[in-house]
Amino acid sequence: MNDEFRVYRFWFYAAAIYNVLWGTAVVISPETLLQLAGVRTPAAMPLVQVLGMMVGVYAYGYYLLAREPARYSGLIWIALGGKTFGPMGFLYSAAAGTLPWSFGWVCLLNDVIWWPVFWTFALKYGIRAIATPAQ
Repeated sequence: MNDEFRVYRFWFYAAAIYNVLWGTAVVISPETLLQLAGVRTPAAMPLVQVLGMMVGVYAYGYYLLAREPARYSGLIWIALGGKTFGPMGFLYSAAAGTLPWSFGWVCLLNDVIWWPVFWTFALKYGIRAIATPAQ
């Protein structure tokens, strides 16, 4: 059987698993992420937990994309919204001095490393979701 989505399925399942694990870890132990990222503000813990929850929620969308890429191809635009605006927000905050540059590894692991496969899928299949009205 030739599955044109085989590579994408692998990456979307990997993203779903990563998001569940990362999101759960951050919700349960936000202080660990803050320490690793060089953030010394205990008041940031609830915000980091919300970030973990949001990352965890995205896992379901990645699961749907992995299971039925053609059907759920439009979800890629939501994924890329988060994976694009997150790093933009980080760059702004780091440049303004409200986040340390050391927090950048979070954006690298959560967002940037996924760009090549997500953008490739978006430009190849996600365009169809925009161009084709829902039935």
